[in-house]
Amino acid sequence: MQPPRVQSAVRRIGADHPSLTGHFPGHPVVPGVIVLDQVAAVARAHGLGPVAAFPQVKFLAPLGPETAFRIEIDPPGLGGRQAFRVVADDTEAPVTYCTGQLVTIQDSPDA
Repeated sequence: MQPPRVQSAVRRIGADHPSLTGHFPGHPVVPGVIVLDQVAAVARAHGLGPVAAFPQVKFLAPLGPETAFRIEIDPPGLGGRQAFRVVADDTEAPVTYCTGQLVTIQDSPDA
């Protein structure tokens, strides 16, 4: 039996993303909701299903535009929650931008 796999994908938010003009002028930072949207997109792309909730999220460092980042989603744990991390896609500078848990629609208690 093979161990459960971590789902992973590299993403980048372009400097022309519409949310960046007001968040924050002169010093753009990718809004947390955009980061979580990318986490949800990776979950869907890997067949984990639509995300029902992010019951726990912690933003640890600002993510700038045009910065390559990797989203890693662990296999489900207790209660169907899956831990995730958003980290720099650069081995020279280890940075964790965000950590948390997600629940997909199929794992939701209401499903």
